[in-house]
Amino acid sequence: MAGLRERKKEQTRLRIAAVALRMFTERGFDTVTVNEIAEAAEVAKATLFAYFPTKESLALHGVGGDDLAGIVARRPAGQTFLAALRAHHRAFAAGQVPEADLDALLARVRVIQDSPTLQNAANGLLYRQREALAQVLADEYGPTAAALMAAQIAASLLTLQETYFQHLLGGASAEDAGRALSRDVELAFDLLEHGLNHAEGR
Repeated sequence: MAGLRERKKEQTRLRIAAVALRMFTERGFDTVTVNEIAEAAEVAKATLFAYFPTKESLALHGVGGDDLAGIVARRPAGQTFLAALRAHHRAFAAGQVPEADLDALLARVRVIQDSPTLQNAANGLLYRQREALAQVLADEYGPTAAALMAAQIAASLLTLQETYFQHLLGGASAEDAGRALSRDVELAFDLLEHGLNHAEGR
């Protein structure tokens, strides 16, 4: 019975998210109200907020969601933090976005790009992600060095994400965009590990 309840809850969450994305795509994030989304999804406003605590969270699912701090904190003994992060992003790049999910993903990217409100909210999520990573690194490297390292890592990962989405929005297939991302992940972590001199020597 518990399994059935969880499936129904997940179905409700997905339905709300799909309705919200469709409305955001058609009218823009800022013009759509939470009341309108709840009505279109046939749920109470309180139910919507039980799944999505803010209007922004309806569009920002996954933004800043990678637990970079956790990846570093839980890495095996003897593995460097950059090696752990590289392995995580290498595995992500090797995966394929299912074709059924691709249109929704690109629609969400466009909605975010078109809304200053969402861009600011996304920046806030990414900032918190970066701060959490810096806190983990501070135990080993001290606060200033940790903040600088976390900033460099966060900027590199954001650039990887932006380039990946640019490929997809430009018409590249999920397979081709994934191959490009795999190459870019290796380049990004080579630069993080070896510095700008590494780029000059390529």
